[in-house]
Amino acid sequence: MYTLVYSINNEKSPEVVYVNLTNSCTNSCIFCLREQKDDVCGAEMWHDDNYSLEDIIEQFQKFDRPREVVFCGYGEPFLRREMMKEFCKYLRKNYPYIKIRVNTNGHANAIYKTNVAEEFKGLIDAVSVSLNASNEEQYDEICKPKIKNAYEEVQKFIKACVDAGMDVSASVVTGFDKIHIVDADACEKIATSLGAKFRNREFITNGY
Repeated sequence: MYTLVYSINNEKSPEVVYVNLTNSCTNSCIFCLREQKDDVCGAEMWHDDNYSLEDIIEQFQKFDRPREVVFCGYGEPFLRREMMKEFCKYLRKNYPYIKIRVNTNGHANAIYKTNVAEEFKGLIDAVSVSLNASNEEQYDEICKPKIKNAYEEVQKFIKACVDAGMDVSASVVTGFDKIHIVDADACEKIATSLGAKFRNREFITNGY
């Protein structure tokens, strides 16, 4: 059975559950976990997007009262924008105490040519956007984006989420090899200039 909803510690009463909406992505990051393994804590992550809102709800209801839902899996969540929106509405109606976060590559506004951040105002509490580099050249080398001007678009999306009143963090992954040295201090300055928090995510070999 494909995995749409999972927990990192395989618990039935976790504080946080994750939603694996899609395996499609507009980046091919060289550090991505899906390049190393097919599962997270035994949960098979590959699927073909052939599912319904009811399928997500069914898997979500197997967990006992999580406090947070995070859209994060083996792809870019905003590529299933309408499905994510519908599930957020379901959570807001039925579990108003739950915090909703999205981990994203920040390409959504560029993909859809509209302000997606504003669309999700009131539906999403927090966003973690993968900045991943302090300049365009390094970003393109590490993330291998499939859209034009991706690094600039990521920064624009961070600002759009800040303007929409979300709790926004810009993140980088460091320590994944000895060739690509990310200047975390420079990245933090960029994040701060956009009104976002900053998170340096240490690379975890073989993931969780």
